[in-house]
Amino acid sequence: MTSSAVRLTAVHRHHRDVRALDGVDLDLRAGSFTAVMGPSGSGKSTLLQCAAGLDRPTSGTVEVAGTSLAGLSERRLTLLRRDRIGFVFQSFNLLPSLTAAQNVALPVRLAGRRPSRTEVREALGRVGLTGREGHRPGELSGGQQQRVAIARALITRPAVLFADEPTGALDSTTSREVLGMLRELVDREGQTIVMVTHDPVAGARADRVVLLVDGRVAGELPEPTVAGVAARMAGLETAGTVGSARTRAARGTTPTGAGAC
Repeated sequence: MTSSAVRLTAVHRHHRDVRALDGVDLDLRAGSFTAVMGPSGSGKSTLLQCAAGLDRPTSGTVEVAGTSLAGLSERRLTLLRRDRIGFVFQSFNLLPSLTAAQNVALPVRLAGRRPSRTEVREALGRVGLTGREGHRPGELSGGQQQRVAIARALITRPAVLFADEPTGALDSTTSREVLGMLRELVDREGQTIVMVTHDPVAGARADRVVLLVDGRVAGELPEPTVAGVAARMAGLETAGTVGSARTRAARGTTPTGAGAC
């Protein structure tokens, strides 16, 4: 049986009077590519932050690579994130004065170890940037910069790579290239990836799409297609708009724009 890479059990996360997550149960197997999608305010980013140990749930349990995050001290949680978890965000967060190789090496150096040139070269090779080691971010395209950010996340060989809108700052052609590379990491190397996205094209590259609405799992799409994801998202957006309007009417309130991402 394939082991779980990430497991959430009855996870709640409350921000003041907002229930960002409301009893989420998820089991994500190792070596899988999962996309988390839903309307704005559905709790997607909060789910990712709790699953990755960036935020602590109000209640419930989270396990990553067989380790429960409950009760871990901040130091042990930091070590777990450093050694077992990789992060990629919409913004590349590269240091402009450093070369691609130096940016990739940063997590290892921050851990107090000097990475070998081979180690860094292999990380860049995994994302298709062989020969670009000496280029600085300003000398690279947006897609290449995101690949450097992914190589930086992969150099520690994490059990799980969490990606929050990794193609949000890229054009459609570059997005397809980056998504294809993420797909290859799963298929070729068995890398576990959990990606938050609003894009049906991105969601369709995953093995499975998990749908969130109001902090709850509202269903999933195995073997998703672009058309299937777009249709489900359109339905969720419509239902959410109608439901919110009814709630405000019942309460006699107006929208404030607050909510979970």
